[in-house]
Amino acid sequence: MDRRAFLSMVGGGAAAWAMGGCAPTNARAAEPKRRLPNIVIVFTDDQGYQDLGCFGSPDIDTPHLDRMAREGRRFTDFYVTQPVCSASRAGLLTGCYSNRVSILGALGPGAKHGIHDDEMTLAELCKQKGYATAMCGKWHLGHRPQFLPTRHGFDQYFGLPYSNDMWPYHPGVRHLPMEKRLKRWPHLPLIENGKIVNPKVTGKEQAQLTTWYAERAVKFIEKSKDRPFFLYVAHSMPHVPLFVSDKFKGKSKRGLYGDVISEIDWSVGQIRATLEKHGLAENTLFIFTSDNGPWLSYGEHSGRALPLREGKGTTWDGGVREPTVMWWPGKIPAGTVCSEPAMTIDILPTLAGLIGAKLPAHKIDGLDIWPLISGQAGATGPHEALFFYWGRHLQAMRSGKWKLHFPHAYRTMAGKPGGKGGIPERYSAGKTALALFDLEKDIGQKTNVADRHPDVVKRLQALADTMRADLGDSATKQKGKGVRPCGRVQG
Repeated sequence: MDRRAFLSMVGGGAAAWAMGGCAPTNARAAEPKRRLPNIVIVFTDDQGYQDLGCFGSPDIDTPHLDRMAREGRRFTDFYVTQPVCSASRAGLLTGCYSNRVSILGALGPGAKHGIHDDEMTLAELCKQKGYATAMCGKWHLGHRPQFLPTRHGFDQYFGLPYSNDMWPYHPGVRHLPMEKRLKRWPHLPLIENGKIVNPKVTGKEQAQLTTWYAERAVKFIEKSKDRPFFLYVAHSMPHVPLFVSDKFKGKSKRGLYGDVISEIDWSVGQIRATLEKHGLAENTLFIFTSDNGPWLSYGEHSGRALPLREGKGTTWDGGVREPTVMWWPGKIPAGTVCSEPAMTIDILPTLAGLIGAKLPAHKIDGLDIWPLISGQAGATGPHEALFFYWGRHLQAMRSGKWKLHFPHAYRTMAGKPGGKGGIPERYSAGKTALALFDLEKDIGQKTNVADRHPDVVKRLQALADTMRADLGDSATKQKGKGVRPCGRVQG
């Protein structure tokens, strides 16, 4: 279904805005008024590419997500901006490369910066059209009051302000007396709206997080069922340390990690069942994806990125290419697969087009991928190239089937199995020269074909130079003319 036809279904006002004009009064009065679509995004933490049944897991059962894939569309080449928590979330919520909005790495409890007030989030985009908005889960774009979700478009929020390992029970400090632990990591708070409702989260509470997020999500849908709503569920799991409720403990063939994924899958089923119960499924776009690849040093407590190379913290595809499923009965073709490259930055402009909201006045990097989502014949990825930074270093890019890596060091397990019992194994240091990969023939990025395709390398290097001028590159000591500041605590 093309955009014009879709907007005529969801409302004359949205259609008129998208077409750049005003519908005649008599035509608008004659059209049945239809509700704008609901939007649900579930974003997991450190999940591996292979860790769903529909993406090839041999030992983790995910029946609810597998059903969504059968009834919807799998995206096999869907990326995040950076393979790390805060940067990845910034890309999803603002439609920008995280470098453009100056949110890099993983913000800790000592951070005095976060998302800038001038950046438009997905929630603020939806508020233009009168949506109810809610978030459950890990925020990680600044924990000071001015940065919290309720200051950036969300009507309500319940969850952790940053990663669940940023607490005084981290394996790396557990051997120390508590007074020394607290100098490294303060107690982990649980926040509801702008108030700390539990200042000292323990393992007992962590085991309930996935269930609590699901329960809050269901309540929000039930409360908001008579108006358009945007729901963002950013699970704290399967980021280590792993915790799961009793109802899933010991249930998976894959051990504790599999138990955690099974509970996340259950939570997806709870949300979808609520949509179906209230007759909302056919008017809801449901997106499931993850923030980055698996934390491989944790071994049996980490996911698997197979058949991709490496994992979290690297710009190899195992770090930035995520298992993604989109579901919308009647709008997204069932049982289909999209292998065109796209990225989380594309969600914001796509939703803007779907609901008839105005994009921010400042530059964003995402592009409308509704033709890909809706399975339009002949649709291709709209980006000439996608770019992958680690911090301020431009390390890789993808254009069509090609992935080009610039010379850089990276962390690797180098064939080691990783740690056990929640204790990580040390990484080894890897290094790559300039390397080109044909992902259609070599999904594992094993064979450098740069010497065979100098014309491709030259074209991609020219595109990279343009990106460096815009967003900078620490390797070339460029700052970038298009970089905007993050928000900072005053005083």
